[in-house]
Amino acid sequence: MLVHSRTGRWTAWALFAVLFVPLFALPLLVVLAASFSTHWSGAFPSGPTTAHYAAAVRGESLRALTTSLVTAVTASLVALTAGTWAALASAALGKRGRRIVDALFMLPVAVPSVVVGLAVLVAFSRPPVLLNGTRWIVILAHTVLVTAFAHQSVSAAIRRLDPMYEQAAAGLGARPSYVLLRVRLPLLLPSLNAAAGLCFALSMGELSATMMLYPPDWTPLPVLVFTATDRGSLFTGSALAVVLMTATLLALLAVSRVRTKASYR
Repeated sequence: MLVHSRTGRWTAWALFAVLFVPLFALPLLVVLAASFSTHWSGAFPSGPTTAHYAAAVRGESLRALTTSLVTAVTASLVALTAGTWAALASAALGKRGRRIVDALFMLPVAVPSVVVGLAVLVAFSRPPVLLNGTRWIVILAHTVLVTAFAHQSVSAAIRRLDPMYEQAAAGLGARPSYVLLRVRLPLLLPSLNAAAGLCFALSMGELSATMMLYPPDWTPLPVLVFTATDRGSLFTGSALAVVLMTATLLALLAVSRVRTKASYR
């Protein structure tokens, strides 16, 4: 830590606890407690049960979780490919060109996600590209929303790369494609994994744009959480939210494991 005295360290930890517990830990603990309860009329929940989780891992809930995972993985892969390609291409541009590309990619996150959902709905509800009522319009909206984060993460990593590696490979006669695949991309692998994890987490939790676009046969889990709580089933919604958080956390832990190995390399 930057604080070297014992008193200063204890003060910093106390301040961290005061800020972290009520702002971050307590809301999650409340949701976790509600997911195991049937009543909450006093200061603490009552009626402990696991029935909410039994319903959350089968039937419609299991299909919704699978839908969220497929949507997040697909959107993350497409966003990572497009964002990386744009970042590599813009690195060869001048300063003004890079600013223009950055602005274009950041535009979807500069407006509310419900606006992005409406734009996608209007754009793809008529031929020649008719996606309304299909799963692809949901995946497309998620891709649009998360591509900006992939692009920014990879762009920042490219600016930090030491050009000596590429120059050395080119000086030894390596073709540009070889330099890209065997030198540049391996050096960017930690940033690519970090961008993939961020895109996946954002897609798993996306609700606003999804509510405008999802068809009945492609209902992601956040929509199910919202509809359950909207009907007053707070405890069922809490169990679904815990399942969503757990699935996202496990995926992020897997990505961080890959990133750790890439960083070591």
